[in-house]
Amino acid sequence: MEELGFEPGPAFARRLDAKDDLASFREAFIMAEPDLIYLDGNSLGRLPYRTVEQVHKAVEEQWGRELVRGWNAGWYQAPTRVGEKIAQLVGAGPDQVVVSDSTSVNLFKLTIGALTMRPGRDRIVGDVLNFPSDLYILQGCIRLLGDRHHLHMAPSEDGITVEHQALSDIIDERTALVTLSHVTFKSSFLYEAAAVTERAHQVGALVLWDLSHSVGAVPVELDRWGVDLAVGCTYKYLNGGPGAPAFLYVRSDLQEVAISPIWGWFGQRSPFDFDLEYEPTEGVTRFLVGTPPILSLLAMESALDLVLEAGIDRIRRKSVRLTSYLIYLVDTVLVRFGFVLGSPREPTRRGSHVSIRHPEGYRINRALIEEMGVLPDFREPDNIRLGLAPLYTSFFEVWEAVDRIRRVVEEERYLRYPAKRLPVT
Repeated sequence: MEELGFEPGPAFARRLDAKDDLASFREAFIMAEPDLIYLDGNSLGRLPYRTVEQVHKAVEEQWGRELVRGWNAGWYQAPTRVGEKIAQLVGAGPDQVVVSDSTSVNLFKLTIGALTMRPGRDRIVGDVLNFPSDLYILQGCIRLLGDRHHLHMAPSEDGITVEHQALSDIIDERTALVTLSHVTFKSSFLYEAAAVTERAHQVGALVLWDLSHSVGAVPVELDRWGVDLAVGCTYKYLNGGPGAPAFLYVRSDLQEVAISPIWGWFGQRSPFDFDLEYEPTEGVTRFLVGTPPILSLLAMESALDLVLEAGIDRIRRKSVRLTSYLIYLVDTVLVRFGFVLGSPREPTRRGSHVSIRHPEGYRINRALIEEMGVLPDFREPDNIRLGLAPLYTSFFEVWEAVDRIRRVVEEERYLRYPAKRLPVT
C-alpha cells in the first residue's frame, strides 16, 4: 500500500478528508448520532434529508390531496421513469430497466425466463460465494421446472475470490444460464463481468448478474459488456430505504422473446381494458406484475438523484481510496491483534466493503455495536464486514473505527458478550 502514500494517525485522515471532492455530500444525510460510525451502508444506506421531504410530499400532497388522481399525475409512469435513472448507473440504454418487486422476485422471473429461452440445456452455473438467497431462488426454480436442471457452483480456493479459469471450466454447451453476484456479499470480490459474459456467450449460454452490492458504488456497463439480464436492489448504496423496490434489466433484443413466469395487470398490454386474457405489453415493462409500492418507490427516487449528482466515476475513485486506506490500517494496526483480511487486496477486484476476519469476530462485532459506537455487520463464520459508502463515509471515520476495533480487542471488551448469535447479525 506504500504507493498510495498513506500515513498513520488521525491527522493524516483529516488531510484526506480536506481533499475529498465528495465531502459536501455528507451533509445531505441525516446523522442522528454524531458519534456513531456507520459502516453498514452496504446493507442499508443512510437516510437523505431530501427523502424525508419527498415522503412528506408524497403522503400529504399526492396521496392526501390527489388521492387516486395521483396515478395520472406520475405514479403510473414511476417504474419506468425511475428505471431510466438507474439505467444511467448500470450502463444501460433506454427502455431496458424497470423498477419492480424485490431482488429475489426479479431473480426468479428472469431465471425462469432465461431457462425457457434455452430449452435444450440443463445446467445453471453459479459460485459458492453467491448470496444464499440467490441460490435458494435457483434451487426453487429447478424444483418448479421438474428437476430437469442442475446447479453447478464454481469453487473458491481462498474463500475470497473465484478464479476465472475455475469458473470457465464449468461453463459448457450444456449451460443454459450463468448467474453470479457482480460483487460478492461476504468478501467484496468484484468479478470481471465482461470476461465472464464473453465466456458464457461463447457456448451460447445466457448471463444474469446480481448488481446489489455494486450499483451506486462500482461502475457497471451492461450494454457494453453484452449482458443479457440483471437484477439489483436499491437500499444499499442507492440509499432507497428498508425494503425499497428492486430493479431488473433485460437487453433490448431479448425483451420480445423472454417470458415472465408471473403475469399481472401492470405487465398487460392495456391493463385498464380489463380483458380476461393476458397479452404482454411490449418491452421490459412486460416484467412488471402488480401495483407498484408508490411511496417507497418515490422515496427511493429522491435518494437516487444524489448518486447521479455525485457521478459514479467520482464515487468509485473515493471508494477505492477509502477501502485501500482501511486495508492499510488493517495491515499496520489490526494484524497484531489477530485480524486477517477477508477481501481482495487489488482495488480492481474489490467492491466498496471490506471484510476483516477474527476468531472472535462475532463478539467483537457485538462490542463495537453495543458500546463503541461503531455499526458494521457480521457474516459467518468470522467476518466483520465494513461497508464504506463514499457519499457519507469519511476517512477520519475509517481511522477512528479501526482505533475502536483495536481497543475492543486490546481491552478484551468482547469477552463481555456471549458467542450465541442474535437473530439478525
